[in-house]
Amino acid sequence: MTDQTAQRAPGPSEAALKLEEFLPYRLNVCASLVSAALSQIYADRYKIGIPEWRVLVTLGQYGMMTAKAVGVHSHMHKTKVSRAVALLERRKLVMRRTNRADLREAFLSLAPAGRDIYSELTPTAMDFSHQLMDTIDAADRAALDRALAKLTERAARLVPDIAKGGDPR
Repeated sequence: MTDQTAQRAPGPSEAALKLEEFLPYRLNVCASLVSAALSQIYADRYKIGIPEWRVLVTLGQYGMMTAKAVGVHSHMHKTKVSRAVALLERRKLVMRRTNRADLREAFLSLAPAGRDIYSELTPTAMDFSHQLMDTIDAADRAALDRALAKLTERAARLVPDIAKGGDPR
């Protein structure tokens, strides 16, 4: 290949995709930073990670559900849910009760110690959320909520379309 036929990579000012302006990247960075900040609170205090936190809070919100339902609600893969549940069970924060109608699955619920952690964490988590929302003008909060709901809904519809090889538009 000669110099004349070699394709030249675009320079920084010509790049079609600028990561700092790319919405999926920006959403991921924001979510990662928020998650990292919040996780410091419960990781330091309760020695649990993000998956355990999600299981604990989901069960705290809904009471009793299967691991599959926890995964669907929290958008976690079944393996991650299973590992989190196992750790929470070992620490006696979650209880498992066999589903007599289907012995392949079990109902999960918070043990008393898990409920205590949930009760202690809830005000702290809510305060953290309010601190984040305080950075958004009150007049813009409803618009942010609508935008996040629309982006979430659209992304959920895109996943199966793209997996099937479809056009994401």
